[in-house]
Amino acid sequence: MISTNDFKTGLTIQLDGDVFSVVEFQHVKPGKGAAFVRTKLKNVKTGGVVERRFNAGEKVEKAHVERREMDYLYKDGEHYVVMDKETYEQTSLTQGQIGDGVKWLKENMTLGVLFYDIEVIGVDVPNTVHLAVTATEPGVKGDTATGGTKPATLETGAVVQVPFFVNEGDMLIIDTRTGSYVQRAQ
Repeated sequence: MISTNDFKTGLTIQLDGDVFSVVEFQHVKPGKGAAFVRTKLKNVKTGGVVERRFNAGEKVEKAHVERREMDYLYKDGEHYVVMDKETYEQTSLTQGQIGDGVKWLKENMTLGVLFYDIEVIGVDVPNTVHLAVTATEPGVKGDTATGGTKPATLETGAVVQVPFFVNEGDMLIIDTRTGSYVQRAQ
């Protein structure tokens, strides 16, 4: 059990039979009445966000979520196969479990897989990835680094907006949180 006074961002709790992650919290002490904690909680299975108010000092059950480093191996039909780095055990994940991160997956990439009991509840893709450009319009003479953007298709099939000077075959660094171009890789 954990007190609501000990809440912090990212903490996982068990509430009403589901597992929630604390997204935001605020301790409130009104001039009249008892103190309380206002929170935004994200259901780690469904992704839904709910707002909930707790009395200060109220006890809730902490959910023990285990994070394991796993390597992405390959796509097998509708499933994505990952391997535990310590036990070499392979697990199949669905697109729903990985979320938007599927468009950045590249073979041998290390992922953080979150488990609650034996169930996969989420996958952390690295914040940045190095990907090659497979298709884009050629740049035109006179285009500058600050002159605008064009679409480029990456080796994983994802399409991102890139500056005009980027060409096919270039290696790029992409921010997976926003899906945006960061810079060319050296």
